[in-house]
Amino acid sequence: MNPTITTKLQPGTQAPEFILKDARGHETALAGYRGKNVIVYFYPKAATPGCTTEACDFRDSLASLHGKGYEVIGISPDGPEALAGFASDFSLTFPLLSDEDHSVAVAYGAWGEKLIDGRITEGVLRSTVVLNADGTVNFAKYHVDPQGHVAALRKELGL
Repeated sequence: MNPTITTKLQPGTQAPEFILKDARGHETALAGYRGKNVIVYFYPKAATPGCTTEACDFRDSLASLHGKGYEVIGISPDGPEALAGFASDFSLTFPLLSDEDHSVAVAYGAWGEKLIDGRITEGVLRSTVVLNADGTVNFAKYHVDPQGHVAALRKELGL
């Protein structure tokens, strides 16, 4: 395997811009969130156990995160149709974006080698990047655990 080289984002750097399709096939640009704090989280595959746990945790915390001035965006390599089903099945009301060619995951350092069932594979590394209102990286966490992730994130943000 010839692994894709990615660089982890560092606090204070400008976040890479992106335009991706949402679950309805409409384009969503990061630039549209300028002036807001944004939590961008990367997950490997819609409707799998860990991804569902994490997404539902964000869903259940969404009102309080919004109340503290944070927007939430989920990004995966799933196509818009799969994202639409995931959003519908689990009442997910925040944007889920499709990164089918994983270029945004690579740009954010959320793509790389990982061990699954005893074999090394390349794919999305469950990651969260928090952006300040000016689009700079507040902090980035890679290889996060979906269980309790939002609680740990809230603690990190002092919420």
